[in-house]
Amino acid sequence: MPPTSFKRHRFPPDVIRHAVWLYFRFTLSLRYVEEMLAERGIDASYEAIRGWTRKFGKTFAHKLRSTRTKSTGRWHLAEMVVKIAGTRMWLWRAVDDEGEVLDMLVQKRRNTVAAWRLLRKLLSHHGAHPETIVTDKLASYRAAARLLGCAHHHRPGRMLSNNRAENSHLAIRRRERKQQKFKSQGSAQRFLATHAAVYNNFNVQRHLIRRSTFRLFRVEANRAWSAATALA
Repeated sequence: MPPTSFKRHRFPPDVIRHAVWLYFRFTLSLRYVEEMLAERGIDASYEAIRGWTRKFGKTFAHKLRSTRTKSTGRWHLAEMVVKIAGTRMWLWRAVDDEGEVLDMLVQKRRNTVAAWRLLRKLLSHHGAHPETIVTDKLASYRAAARLLGCAHHHRPGRMLSNNRAENSHLAIRRRERKQQKFKSQGSAQRFLATHAAVYNNFNVQRHLIRRSTFRLFRVEANRAWSAATALA
């Protein structure tokens, strides 16, 4: 994994890495991150922090994804409405049965083409066909699965899909409110892709494990973050 270069930046790398971690790890606005840095005597504007998140967020996310273990073969797909620049759009998302965010696409339509794009992206990035593809009863999923030759893996049914897929939308809704909606389709896609990688890394599902196990998982998550943001 090649290290990240922080050359030609006025602030030390540790400050930049910490600011990016705060923004994507927690439900914080850029101005809140600015205040938290100021409390530590670091006078960085929220616009500078915005630039760091855009420049380094994608790089960090790519490195985090490259070290993740393979997801399970049981996929849950769902779509949610998002308002972007006052326009109603659709966020198509996929998670596995352990809550790992697999991928997402911001689309203008809720139709077969949009479902096909998400499913094609999943099959391309995750290799072989999954064991099951669980969705709600939207006919677009069935048509897309048929076009891509994986209809025999498709399991439509709202009760099957909603608990896992719909619950995974909650973190996005919180960020959407904090950011006062997304400003463009491209910026929403960039932010959500980075957010998903950071979320996956630190989501250890602590309510399902013992405290001692949680501590081990947290140490491993922090180690992975340190490796992904290592200096050049």
